[in-house]
Amino acid sequence: MQQFTCVQDVSSPMELVRSALSLKRQKFHSSMGEGKTLGLLFFNPSLRTRISTQKAAKNLGMDVLTINCHSETWAIEMEDGVVMSGNSVEHIKEAGQVLSQYFDVIGIRTFASLTDRQQDYSESILHQFIENTSIPVVSLETATLHPLQSLADLMTIEEHKLQAKPRIVLTWAPHVNPLSQAVANSLIDWIKITDFDFVIARPDKYRLSEFYEDRIPTFTDQDKALTAADFVYVKNWSSYENYGSIESKFPNWTVTAQKMNLTNSGKVMHCLPVRRNVVITDEVLDSSASLVIEQSNNRTYAAQAVLMEILRSSSNS
Repeated sequence: MQQFTCVQDVSSPMELVRSALSLKRQKFHSSMGEGKTLGLLFFNPSLRTRISTQKAAKNLGMDVLTINCHSETWAIEMEDGVVMSGNSVEHIKEAGQVLSQYFDVIGIRTFASLTDRQQDYSESILHQFIENTSIPVVSLETATLHPLQSLADLMTIEEHKLQAKPRIVLTWAPHVNPLSQAVANSLIDWIKITDFDFVIARPDKYRLSEFYEDRIPTFTDQDKALTAADFVYVKNWSSYENYGSIESKFPNWTVTAQKMNLTNSGKVMHCLPVRRNVVITDEVLDSSASLVIEQSNNRTYAAQAVLMEILRSSSNS
């Protein structure tokens, strides 16, 4: 594996899921990363991604340096051919080459502006780092995808499924702020490589990109979608069509115990952080149906499995 930015970078996604689960069972530690340095660049806040990736690298003997790019570095210019007379001090062409001298692997976390759909979906920051560095790049979330989260999500489903082909519902839920489509898009991308029974539930005003929703059964009746579900993945996203806007808050889409009673003793999942009693009620989050803490725990082993594959590939090249 030369980079990890989406499921298409992985030759065998389910094998990677199984590898991550094996690391978890073994509480696996290794010195294979000794002498290697992982650089983590954050363009937006993080709790789980930051700490789980740091821990994963430490479990492999790597050194880790973490940088908050908006407060601890010069402002980096990403566009080519610009006259740098504004706020940007350093160009990605120099920054990328410099970071390639300091690090052996680099992780990048960006976030959607939610103002310019074309710009967000071009993933310009991620691609500029890939183009201007000579080391493997790991996505720690971007404007449109969150592959480390999705890998941990598949791990969680594999651990808890009671049948070979569980019914999984990705349901939209209300939120106080506009959020990106990254987690939803990425989950769909990874679920597509399985044969699970997968459907989406969302209000009509919250369609996702046709690229992701294509050929997936979609319900605008949440109760109907939740009926007999084995897993309920709850996530908010803002409008794709009227990009970044909150069309309506639809408070009746909050996932409650009453809604979970429609499921097949279903388990509830969420990537965290979660707005209690807005997205999911206390009664559900604090119940035995909730897998949100286990999902969070799996983030370490997902990152560790990815870093192991990258280190192996680097040593063989």
